Amino acid sequence: MNKQTEKYTKQLVDTIIEGMQDIKALNIKCIDLSEIPNSVADYFIVCHGESNTQVDSIAKSVEKATYEQLKEKPLHKEGSDNSLWILLDYIDVMVHVFYKETRDYYDIEGLWADAKVTTIED
Repeated sequence: MNKQTEKYTKQLVDTIIEGMQDIKALNIKCIDLSEIPNSVADYFIVCHGESNTQVDSIAKSVEKATYEQLKEKPLHKEGSDNSLWILLDYIDVMVHVFYKETRDYYDIEGLWADAKVTTIED
């Protein structure tokens, strides 16, 4: 990744985290996959909400923040139908917004245990 792309990706990560924090997302983690060979993205940003409504609101807040600040829209979006796990694909950054029990079940952080994980303070 070149310096300009790296800087933009960092801006995107920061904007996504801001969008999550605006709706009081819980246990936000930034998983840096940039050094992992053959990873699907450079970063996973993971959080959870306490209800389906909060999960949906967090995802919408992320979309709003990224569009307003960076004019970015996710390339792909999944999970809005039941709001147990919403995935927003920004190519270099994948956003995972979970309902708490769904997050515990899939344990994304555990799957990428060899990556650098940063916990964002609530």
